[in-house]
Amino acid sequence: MKLMKSRLALLGYLLLLSGCGLWISACSRHDPPGNPQGKVRVTVTTGMIADTVRNIGGDRVQVDALMGPGVDPHLYKASEGDISRLSEADIIFYNGLNLEGKMGDILVKIARRGKPVIAVSEAIDQSLLREPPELEGHPDPHIWFDVSLWMKTLPVISNALIEIDPEGRSIYEANTKTHQEKLTQLHDYCLEQIATIPKEQRVLITAHDAFGYFGRAYDIEVVGLQGISTVSEYGLKDIQRLVELIAQRKIKAVFVESSVPKRSIEAVVAGVRQVGHQVTIGGELFSDAMGAAGTPEGTYEGMVRHNVDTIVKSLK
Repeated sequence: MKLMKSRLALLGYLLLLSGCGLWISACSRHDPPGNPQGKVRVTVTTGMIADTVRNIGGDRVQVDALMGPGVDPHLYKASEGDISRLSEADIIFYNGLNLEGKMGDILVKIARRGKPVIAVSEAIDQSLLREPPELEGHPDPHIWFDVSLWMKTLPVISNALIEIDPEGRSIYEANTKTHQEKLTQLHDYCLEQIATIPKEQRVLITAHDAFGYFGRAYDIEVVGLQGISTVSEYGLKDIQRLVELIAQRKIKAVFVESSVPKRSIEAVVAGVRQVGHQVTIGGELFSDAMGAAGTPEGTYEGMVRHNVDTIVKSLK
């Protein structure tokens, strides 16, 4: 009887070791449960990051974006489902620079557990970042509006993917080079098109001050009703300030944003008309979120081109 118990105990121990070995092996490769294709599971915060990761990762990655079309990242709160999506990822990319302010603590906790959590803005030199007075020393997070600045996120993403999936190095490096070339052409397109607007009409008025990098890069004055973050409130004084500016400078058009309620800009338009100047809503711009999947505006390049074309058409 003692011999039988001893053999059973030994068998149980061997099975336990075998199970642990299988678990360790499963955790050491990118073939987790529910992902039989062996792709690297990537969870990101914004659509701009998702599109960039897809361009660099190609078929080797499976990308899940938490914030879809029309979602304001400044106000976004992670749900229980989002926590699961972050936990199941092999690697996480986020913008940083306090864009995802309400998610910051969650990302820090996940990073402390050893999962790669990468801010795509981490390699951008501080001297290249805008620091408006209202942010009290914190940089403007809307870096994707300057295409040449956004290009600096590509090596950050590529290097992080190579570290977690070294077998894909050649693919990641080739895709990064190709995407860099496309974005260089996009940057040139922005410069050329905005330059066609007469200098005196080159004023971009939007719901919130998200386009600061765009204005600096492409030589267009930018004025927002709200501040850099939509968390800040606007008041009657802010509306009156814009009404006076538009009327005095005879600005043709103002713009609404896909991720910000339209009523703020509509109030400005109504105020301008009351003082005898006619101004139109020139169209909808994509600021903190891209367009719907499957549309041109659902890609970073398409979103930027849409914004530029809409601005030029309305102000030229």
